[in-house]
Amino acid sequence: MSLLTSLIRASTQFQQAMEKRQTPATGPEAAAGKAQTKTVESEPTSGDDRFTPSDASLADPGRLKARRLAMADYRQTVGQDLAFVRETLRHKLAEYNLHPATALNVSKNENGSIAVEGKIADKTRALIQKDLNVNKNFKEAFNRLSTNEPTLHFMDNALKLNQAYGVNNPLLDTLISENQQFNGLQDLVHRYDTMRRSVSAEQIEAAGNARTYAFNLNARA
Repeated sequence: MSLLTSLIRASTQFQQAMEKRQTPATGPEAAAGKAQTKTVESEPTSGDDRFTPSDASLADPGRLKARRLAMADYRQTVGQDLAFVRETLRHKLAEYNLHPATALNVSKNENGSIAVEGKIADKTRALIQKDLNVNKNFKEAFNRLSTNEPTLHFMDNALKLNQAYGVNNPLLDTLISENQQFNGLQDLVHRYDTMRRSVSAEQIEAAGNARTYAFNLNARA
């Protein structure tokens, strides 16, 4: 299944779940709302390609909110932690005389401690793992990555699909605040974490993110 199809499927499932929680409106206002919706839906779109953004789609509120996201700033913040974690692991490989291309997988166990996996001797792996757990700066950087990077990855994928195919993502719309003041990276991370807890694991994985986080050094596709 392609990333586009997966994201659309996840978005649709989430939107349906949210609609089920809302009480349907009744009375004249509801009838007027339905009539207005029907009128909007019946308007013809420009062009034969339904993925080609029209002038109307460019003015869509969801797109306008997304455009205000400071993605460059978010990437810079996450990039700093990525660089620090990567360089720390490379220094550890050199410190223990391991090949620079040795693959390492770093994650957090159930106790919140750093766990290291890789095709290296168990004794060496245990020593590296111990070093990382007593390295306060490394643990703090890794903890930030474990929440910040999945959020950034989700937003980046959703925005790319939006720009390339005109596909609006209800999950992204839910994530972004109308008030730009509350769209800082940590605000978005908090809302994304809440959203991940409220939807199923299948929806999150279909959107391209797993519930658990791991950093892979020198991992080969």
